[in-house]
Amino acid sequence: MRPETGYKELETSRFVRQRLKENGLSVVGPLAKTGMYVDISGRHEGPTVAYRCDMDALPIQDAKNVPYASRHAGVAHLCGHDAHMTVGLGVALLLNELRDDLHGTVRILFQPNEESTPSGSILMIRDGVLDGVEAVYCIHVDPTLDTGKFGLITGAITASSDRFQVRVHTRTTGHSARPHQTRDTVWIAVQLLNQFYQLSGRVTDSRATSLITACMFSASEAHNVIPCEVSLEGTLRTLDRESRSILLRYMRRTARQLATLHDVGIDIRFIDRIPSILNDARLVDNVRRTVTQIFGDDAIFDIPVPSMGADDFAHYLDHVPGMLLRVGTRADRHTAHPLHDAHFDVDESFLKPTVQLVTTALINHLQDCIMD
Repeated sequence: MRPETGYKELETSRFVRQRLKENGLSVVGPLAKTGMYVDISGRHEGPTVAYRCDMDALPIQDAKNVPYASRHAGVAHLCGHDAHMTVGLGVALLLNELRDDLHGTVRILFQPNEESTPSGSILMIRDGVLDGVEAVYCIHVDPTLDTGKFGLITGAITASSDRFQVRVHTRTTGHSARPHQTRDTVWIAVQLLNQFYQLSGRVTDSRATSLITACMFSASEAHNVIPCEVSLEGTLRTLDRESRSILLRYMRRTARQLATLHDVGIDIRFIDRIPSILNDARLVDNVRRTVTQIFGDDAIFDIPVPSMGADDFAHYLDHVPGMLLRVGTRADRHTAHPLHDAHFDVDESFLKPTVQLVTTALINHLQDCIMD
């Protein structure tokens, strides 16, 4: 009910810290401005494995008509990060009761700003959260899966994402009745965007999935004025490095050539790349065996193709093996709305079994390390 956007998770951070401390756990932080972690050390020596939860909400008005809807205007937990934190707290408290079963340490990370830039995971890594860590896990709620189902895939589970910013600019504004007397920056920006949208599958192998989407377009504030500047922003998403390299090159080339053709300035910047999350086979196998152990084979959903979404959890995997587990949260039409939808909600009955699964998988991971 009290969501906060990236690096503003002050109340959220205080709440998490309070819950951890009142259960006798020592919290390390703040890290990355509002983040923190807690170590659960077992009675037996062993390595350290991490589990990451994100804390930030989205700058979108909550449209749910429920008692627990957001009380902060224009901000809502529409990607399930409140549920992720709840699972993380549950795992920390349950592991604290099961220290006798731990052969090593579990580090629970509470990370800010997954949704925006600069990425919270990069700052958490900078502040040392992966020091001594052998591997890292996380979950993400999935409204396309029924509650009780767990989605697994080895290798790519998400796409890479490159955020791009484009500025088309000239020296003067113009009148909408006489576009020939100026440089029509809106018309040129639309041409540029149309060119971008036609690249995938034309300059890249159509069998290699890629996607260019612009979601921000800013022009004149008057209906009859051609502005001297137009800006647009979006993302380039790919599942393979070759497609990414080709599309980056073509997008830059297209901007240069249109700028020359129309005698305007076109600046294009690519910022805040998020790599693909590549699920480690050993970690996926551990979770698969744990799901089967607790819930049976029917609880496993083998994900057929990766998502074109991105998650900054990928940055941790530049340093240590890791995996993202998709957790079903759909019980009816009310909990089937897609991520980032203003009506997004989860079936909260997923929480308890997910805490049980994650806790057991982390214990099993440490046990496997000792056996190896």
